[in-house]
Formats: sequence, C-alpha cells, structure tokens
Amino acid sequence: MNWMDFEAAHVWHPYASMLHPVPAYPVKRAEGVYLELETGHRLVDGMASWWCAIHGYNVPELNAAIEKQLHEMAHVMFGGLTHRPAADLARKLLEISPANMNHVFFTDSGSVAVEVAIKMALQYWQAQGNTGKNRLLTIRGGYHGDTFGAMSVCDPVSGMHHLFSGLLAEQLFADAPATRMDEAWNESQIQSFAAMIEQHQHEIAAVILEPLVQGAGGMHFYAPEFLRRVRTLCDKYDVLLICDEIATGFGRTGTMFACEQSGIQPDIMCIGKALTGGYMTLAATLCSGRVCDGIHADSGSEQSGVLMHGPTFMANPLACAVALASIELLLDSPWQTRVTAIAQQLEQQLADCRKFDAVADVRIRGAIGVIEMRQPVDVARVQKTLIEQGVWLRPFGKLLYTMPPFVITPEQLSRVTAAMSLVCAQLAQHDI
Repeated sequence: MNWMDFEAAHVWHPYASMLHPVPAYPVKRAEGVYLELETGHRLVDGMASWWCAIHGYNVPELNAAIEKQLHEMAHVMFGGLTHRPAADLARKLLEISPANMNHVFFTDSGSVAVEVAIKMALQYWQAQGNTGKNRLLTIRGGYHGDTFGAMSVCDPVSGMHHLFSGLLAEQLFADAPATRMDEAWNESQIQSFAAMIEQHQHEIAAVILEPLVQGAGGMHFYAPEFLRRVRTLCDKYDVLLICDEIATGFGRTGTMFACEQSGIQPDIMCIGKALTGGYMTLAATLCSGRVCDGIHADSGSEQSGVLMHGPTFMANPLACAVALASIELLLDSPWQTRVTAIAQQLEQQLADCRKFDAVADVRIRGAIGVIEMRQPVDVARVQKTLIEQGVWLRPFGKLLYTMPPFVITPEQLSRVTAAMSLVCAQLAQHDI
C-alpha cells in the first residue's frame, strides 16, 4: 500500500468523514504563494493555509530563525524554566498590542488560547468572591474553536458544533449586528446585545467576540461602532471583554489588530494563526493588569492566583523564535499598503459576481474576499474546478472565499479572483 492509500484509509482530516471523505490533494512542496502537488500541479494558495501563512512559504528569514534556534534548543518545559525566545516574543507582542495589554500566557493553539481566556475571566470573578459571574455572552454567528469551552461560545444553532449542544456549558447569545462598515450605523443593531447584558449582568463573567470579522462561523463583517458600544456596555455593567483576534490579528483586516478600528481596548485578547507566519503551532492569551491583579486578589487558598493551565509545549522555543521573526518581518514590510491593494483588487475583480443569481452577497474587508452563495456548495466539485484553474481555496457551507498571503502579486491574485468568478458562473448555470 503506498503512502497516499494508507493515509486515505487511516488518517482523519478536519471536519471530515472517514467513511465518505472528500479528496485530499497531496502536497510535495510549498514555495512563495504556491503549493506544488505530487502530480506536479502548482496552485496559487488563496487560503494562506487557513489564514496563517501571511508571508507565503519557505521564507528565508523565517527559515533562518528556526534553524538558528534549532541548534540552540528545540524545546524545554516552561514549568520552572524559562528562555529568551519566550521573553523576546512576549516583549514584542506587548509592544504591538493594545496599550493596556500587560501579560502574556503562551498556548499551543487558538482553541486553547480561548480556553485560557475563559479561565482568566472565571478565575478573576472567583477571586473577587463573585462566583455568580460564571457565564459568557457573545453574538450569534461566531466561531472560537473546537475544544469544549470554545465550542460553548460558538453559534449553537448554525455552528459546526451543534451536535454537542446538550453537553456544553450554556452561554448567552445575542443577535449579531447586520450593519456593515459601508452603511450608516443603525441603533437597532445593539438592542439585542444591550438587553441581554443588562438582564444578565450579575451572571456574566465576560463578553467574547471576534472583532469586526466573524471567521469560520460564516465570514460575517460588522461595523466598528458595534464593538465600541459593546465596550461601553461592558464597562457600564462591570463585565470583562475578550477579543478573539486569532483570525483577524497581524494585519488581516488592515490594522495590526481589528479592535484598533473601533478605538477600544479589550481586557483579554486571544491571538494565533498568523503569529508564527504558518511555521509552527503557537497561540497566546494576553490580558490587562486589571485582570492579572484581579486573579491574584484572593489570598485565602494555597492555589490563590494560580492560573490553572499549563500546556506541555507552552512557549516552545522554536515556535517563539519563528514568531518573533515573523512579526519583525511583517513590521519591516509595507504590509498596510499590501493589504489595501489586495482589498481594492478584490473589490474590483469580484464585483461582477454580484450579478449571478446563485450569489447572495460579495463582501470585502482588508485581505479577505467572500462570496456567499444562496445554497451550500459541493466542496469536492468546486475544488476540482479551482484546481483545474491552478488555484487552491477551501469553500465551506455557502461560502467561497479567499484570505491570501500578503505577498501575493496582482497577477497571482487575479488568477484567484478569475477562478472564483468562474465558479460563480458555473454555479449559476448549474454546471457544478
């Protein structure tokens, strides 16, 4: 049995069935913005490997950082030990994050970063002697990860985790705002949220939101004013605010972090995905001095102030070293100009897709282009069409979207948008 047959028979893929799997295309090499398949086909990666490979692949600066660290120390436990790569990365993260962020807890995935954020919020209120504040409030249409705490704040109806609804902690869900960035603010957009936080203020430990862009829950965009109102309401009712910037962080929406566009600062912030430029799995949960001090407020027990979490690979030196190099590479690049140019090109080249009856909406925000269909797409058939056009995208549900590497050229991006337009045309004609 060759390796591909073995893999297909024994290895699970994300959100997939082993009994009826969708095709998994074998990648031999990745370079720049291209994926080279075992067949020799070269595909422009319009997904940046689920939004993390912002510099593309096989990046000399990142290769050098990880090779240098490899010769010094690949891994060491973070319990009772520390190392300079973690300290240097933490310093850089606090330099570029909202000004009130003061502490960093390293984790090994975005989902775990959300778990830690939830623990921080719950332990904060426990330390204040307020054990009644033990629920979270969020908005519908969100996605925060696949672990149980994170699943509990994903959309309970339309989200991918509804099968577990009876087993998860019961959180509070307000209506998601519909006002887009290019539309005038409508005060009705905050009413559901305002009513929910007022009614349940005494049991809400924290609000958790993806700022401005909801990712895998449906790629919905909303106005910065909504997030400003949420911050005001959290302050009014003494509720912590968690911003999940795992998908939106490191420039994807046009600012380093999406919350900057609302001019607000969260109490807790989750980051991941693009943190290492796609090289290693690493995430982090940042918090304000208020949250950290609050967790340590209760001195009545042996474990007072101990944040009860500690991943085996916490602050892995290889991951920290490449993350620092990735951030420095980003800061030294014209990333804002690149993201603006990508946004303008997506708007221009995807605009005509609005004419197809099969298309419900086309929306752009920063280096994110989304085409929402009226009906769910056949992922396997659509991907076959895209690959024939030399493009890699991963549709889901009703969505065909791109979040390309920032280093993509206009010509390469044109290939992506042309393939997306072709899919829309074929869907309109019922050819796929």
